[in-house]
Amino acid sequence: MVVSRVFFGFDIRTRGSGNMGSTNAFRVLGWKWGLIVQVVDVLKGLLAVTVVAHLMVGQALPFTNRTPFEDITVVRLIAGTSAVVGHIFSIFVGFRGGKGVNTAAGMLVGIAPVEIGIAFGVFLLAVVLSGYISLGSISAAIAFPGAMLVRHNVCGSEINGYHILIWFACIVSALIIYAHRTNIKRLLEGQENRFEKLWLVRLRCSLRRTQH
Repeated sequence: MVVSRVFFGFDIRTRGSGNMGSTNAFRVLGWKWGLIVQVVDVLKGLLAVTVVAHLMVGQALPFTNRTPFEDITVVRLIAGTSAVVGHIFSIFVGFRGGKGVNTAAGMLVGIAPVEIGIAFGVFLLAVVLSGYISLGSISAAIAFPGAMLVRHNVCGSEINGYHILIWFACIVSALIIYAHRTNIKRLLEGQENRFEKLWLVRLRCSLRRTQH
């Protein structure tokens, strides 16, 4: 929203899908400005779990830590979650912010890099197969706790504090899916905006049909 107002003179919530996130910025402002918005959103989450955590080094928590995590990890979880919630329910825009996907991704890179890598792969696959950014985001949100669940219980990977971290992952996933509730409605009704250029599988199939 800041980018559209400062550099273009309008509120991006009045254009495109009406959302202030990077997907609508790509659609309305072009890929360069959309990329800038995306990077800034990711940095919100990443800086929350790095800068805030750095400031808390050597400081005692204001409450008793009853988790299996170190104090610094607990601080990262709280700071990261606060960044995501603040992005989705921003007080600066009447508690109607973005979807929180990029901010959550930035936060999770510093907390669960393997799971976020898997979720990103699922996101790309869903977008390539459907052309819907929203479907990719929802799929990634589901894949994140799913990947953690499978790695720990099926593959036998040791994840420190798993029994708490899995609940944290589910909460973040639920927040992102809730933020996409209008997108889910449009997807079910067949009215969701599709990025045709990202619908690569369909484009390739179309090219093959025209060649024959």
